[in-house]
Amino acid sequence: MSLVRLNIKGISYSQTQSGAYALILSEENGGRKLPIVIGAFEAQSIAIALEKDIRPPRPLTHDLFKNFSDRFNILIKQVIIHKLVDGVFYASLICENNGIEEIIDARTSDAIALALRFSAPIFTYKNIIEKAGIVLKINPKDKDDTEDSLVFEEANLDDENVDQNPESDYKNLSLTKLKEQLKAAVRDEDYETAAKLRDEISKR
Repeated sequence: MSLVRLNIKGISYSQTQSGAYALILSEENGGRKLPIVIGAFEAQSIAIALEKDIRPPRPLTHDLFKNFSDRFNILIKQVIIHKLVDGVFYASLICENNGIEEIIDARTSDAIALALRFSAPIFTYKNIIEKAGIVLKINPKDKDDTEDSLVFEEANLDDENVDQNPESDYKNLSLTKLKEQLKAAVRDEDYETAAKLRDEISKR
């Protein structure tokens, strides 16, 4: 079966339903997206790896794994999302140590968090993207919503579980104040708040 390379489109989250996050992957040479529901910790870990300006004061679990692997010359070459069963995605880490390749089973969220830290490509099989991939269409009436909110809705999650404007509390703050709060959130290891502040700063 042929492999399809995936890129990370973004992460959508809901303030009204604790722990509801969707990681959106997009095929590299096509318009389909692959939404994957992930946990809060994994969402934060992926968001931190994507945002180069956020540096946690202590290593997260995935950072520790990366440091451990570097020390013992273990390289993650690629991640493959190889199976979809009852709505659950299964992934494998393709690793190499001293010229020997090993395949390690992993949760998809953990695999992607590690792929970012190792700069490893992410793939899935063509039949999986054909089965679970969606083509997102932005509704003109929702044009003022953030892109991530639109992605979350198109992923067939209940509207009542989606905060249509998750950064509303920050809109009245100055850019300087937002950056101050971002630094404080990172210092306090409140990465969910840090991600929201980062999104508001990016929109400015």
